[in-house]
Amino acid sequence: MSILDFLFPKKCISCKKLGDYICTDCFTYLSFNDSSICLVCNKPAINGLTHPGCQTRYSIDGSFSSIIYNPIAKKLIYNFKYKPYLSDLRSLLSELFYEGIIQNETLARTIQQLNHKTIVLVPIPLHSSKLKKRGYNQAEILAKGLSERLGIPCSDVLIRNKNTKTQFKLDRKERAENMHGAFAVRSNISISKYPNILLVDDILTSGSTLLECSNVLKRAGAKKVFGLTLAREQ
Repeated sequence: MSILDFLFPKKCISCKKLGDYICTDCFTYLSFNDSSICLVCNKPAINGLTHPGCQTRYSIDGSFSSIIYNPIAKKLIYNFKYKPYLSDLRSLLSELFYEGIIQNETLARTIQQLNHKTIVLVPIPLHSSKLKKRGYNQAEILAKGLSERLGIPCSDVLIRNKNTKTQFKLDRKERAENMHGAFAVRSNISISKYPNILLVDDILTSGSTLLECSNVLKRAGAKKVFGLTLAREQ
């Protein structure tokens, strides 16, 4: 045990048992995600890919999530993003993210079909005001964790130029309107180097954030854009 663990002992985020941020008993309640939706029509998609009839020039090509956003996952992610800002959760959440991703045969096949040297992981950016308050971007931490495990580079391709209001109480249409115009590609970034993009975020709800980012990236020249999220609301 380190001196920090002695002075600030870790407690399970759910049952408060001393030892770690999630105890063995509570960990068993986490579930890997085994279903997916087409983000365009919000209907089930067996393989996580956008339905052919929903696919447009600037739409996202598919989305994949690792775990189900159940009460335990919610507490983990909440503590990671908000007070007490437990950035130490990065290792656990990155490992959960990775384990769920590599179990997805469709995603693995999709990555294999693309030229590995043309793929980049792109975290969903925070607005500068939120980044200053939190001190870190949780999506960037997760993207870097995946980058180390998958051997795919990570880059801050996008910027957030609009401080959007919280999506919590908004319906699907309102969420899309809230996200419209919120993102842009950095002026010093050339999409042509890495035209196949894996967007990384913590939670998938309506998919409005991923859809807006895909639209921006494809208009900038991206060929394929897929969404990867740690958890998915069901």
